[in-house]
Amino acid sequence: MRVIAEIPHSHYKIQIFNYNSKYLVKIELGQFEQVFKIAEMDVNGLEEVKSMVTQSLLDNSLNRFMEMRSDWESAFSVKNSQP
Repeated sequence: MRVIAEIPHSHYKIQIFNYNSKYLVKIELGQFEQVFKIAEMDVNGLEEVKSMVTQSLLDNSLNRFMEMRSDWESAFSVKNSQP
């Protein structure tokens, strides 16, 4: 798997990888990450993949990141309450 592009952003680390005839768009925020996989044959190249990283996608990703953090904090509270 190799990084083929990075999309600059003030809050997220956004990288695009190429692996096994797929593009992988990885969005990171702190200790959490989300990965979206797209088959190469479903898009017309890297620029089209980049164009799919819209503000709407990033806004929805932020909501998922907040849910992920909440889930992780809950997991820690369960861990800490066990003898």
